[in-house]
Amino acid sequence: MSTIIKILGTGCPNCKRTEAVVQTVVEELKIEAKIIKVEDIQDIMAYDIMSTPAVVIDEVVKIKGRVPSFDEIKSLLQNTETCCEPTNNSSSDSCCSSDTTSSCC
Repeated sequence: MSTIIKILGTGCPNCKRTEAVVQTVVEELKIEAKIIKVEDIQDIMAYDIMSTPAVVIDEVVKIKGRVPSFDEIKSLLQNTETCCEPTNNSSSDSCCSSDTTSSCC
């Protein structure tokens, strides 16, 4: 399953740095991800954020109002990649299912 990463921002230098950091991490980790730049202010406002840049991973706002570090993006993407894989308990359950005893997410 491909991860969808959105970079929210109007094109300022911080937004461009955020996009570069995300792109570098995706390439280094060889993650199957689609990176989408969202520059339209109406589309950005739909995410209920007050400052950019922002990073949205699979429709969840993860970072807003600052340029993330390489390690921070790396951690977020590694958690996204492994989070919803089946657990050892059952082949049909995932750690992101309704099972609240899981500590993955």
